[in-house]
Amino acid sequence: MEHWQEIELVDLDGRSVRISDFQGWKVLYFYPKAMTSGCTMEAEDFSRLYEDFKTLGVTVIGVSTDNVERLKKFKEKVGIPFVLLSDPNHALAEALGVWKEKNMYGKKTMGIERSTFVINPDNQIIKEWRKVKVAGHAQEVFDHIKEFMKN
Repeated sequence: MEHWQEIELVDLDGRSVRISDFQGWKVLYFYPKAMTSGCTMEAEDFSRLYEDFKTLGVTVIGVSTDNVERLKKFKEKVGIPFVLLSDPNHALAEALGVWKEKNMYGKKTMGIERSTFVINPDNQIIKEWRKVKVAGHAQEVFDHIKEFMKN
């Protein structure tokens, strides 16, 4: 997992960006596919808590392997206020171990396993959730960060 912070992703303007370009605390969440029901619900939940995360000084970043055009539509349709990035070659997903073999309707395929990482200002992962269940997850992440910052 060495140097995963320097892997280039693509922002919605088509520019290269790295996780290390974002200052301060970060929530980096990976979702399988924009515009699908679970991913939409998760984006809505993080969107609802966006101002709360901002108050704590936390940047929320959603990452998928979707292309920029699909991500733009997703952002607009759901009204997502936070950063969405494309990991088109799944390099970051692989580096963080979230690019997994999945079984979709009996067919084996590779894809993102829904996962979330809390990253401190030194770009170190301090907490991770794997195989995330969407319901209540964004709130759990927020509560964890709030509690961590209190201590």
